[in-house]
Amino acid sequence: MAITAAMVKELRETSGAGMMDCKKALTATDGDMDKAMEFLREKGLATAQKKAGRIAAEGIVMLKVSEDGKKAVAVEVNAETDFVAKNEKFQGYVAQVAEQALDTTATDIDAFLAEPWKFDTAKTVNEELAGQISVIGENMKIRRFQQVEEAEGFVASYTHMGGKIGVLVDVVTDVVNDAVKEMAKNVAMQIAALRPQYTNDSEVSAEYIAHEKEILMAQIMNDPKESQKPEKVIKGMIEGRIKKELKEICLMDQVYVKAEDGKQSVGKYVEEVAKANGAKITVKGFVRYETGEGLEKKNEDFAAEVAAQMGK
Repeated sequence: MAITAAMVKELRETSGAGMMDCKKALTATDGDMDKAMEFLREKGLATAQKKAGRIAAEGIVMLKVSEDGKKAVAVEVNAETDFVAKNEKFQGYVAQVAEQALDTTATDIDAFLAEPWKFDTAKTVNEELAGQISVIGENMKIRRFQQVEEAEGFVASYTHMGGKIGVLVDVVTDVVNDAVKEMAKNVAMQIAALRPQYTNDSEVSAEYIAHEKEILMAQIMNDPKESQKPEKVIKGMIEGRIKKELKEICLMDQVYVKAEDGKQSVGKYVEEVAKANGAKITVKGFVRYETGEGLEKKNEDFAAEVAAQMGK
């Protein structure tokens, strides 16, 4: 039976499920609307969509590293409440998502959600997610993932606050021993604590620098005293402030948090470890995920919600 757009629209309005899920259900049931609805319910898709409007900004970041340390992935899976994020069932599910993401060839979330779920290939990743939403009872979202591979060294990992923050560090090195691994973990902890935006200043675009200079110039011009200084002095002030900012946002230029003198940069610390171990070491890059960053969080008053329901 040919599946029409009108049929898909009707099922979507009835079930609240997504358009592609409705089309798939109708195709699987030869256009039978009742059976298609049952199909969606069995897959947990209808229930999942009813919860889809809820804000999922809690959750955890999970890291998975291959046995040889050459490949790793960071994934963030969100839920509505911190209570669920700490639940063993939820964390077990996220661990499976991380295992799936470690080997995926998908390059974006949509492709990842559409691929077969490796623990039950009769389902897609999205269908398994829908099923978990039905069981756990909260809206959930696989928000993002990022793989890191390093053939000429290893990938270090660090998880902070039980999954609130996850960090992967890409380390190129010709020596891999306990001292080098400890250095990589310390760098990962630095990243978790001080939120660098770049590995080194070579990654910072000319556009970014130009934009920051415009902002600094505007700040100076709005200051009655500073704006009266000679142009050469103002230019020097701007250059100085740019250098200071780069030391804050570029990992290798940041002051190493464990430095005994309070001055040693991360770059100098890495050089020191490399020299002590007769190694050539480069921190090539990093991934830093923080749960819920950039997402709107819902501030629920559960007592008020219950009172409102009782008053109906």
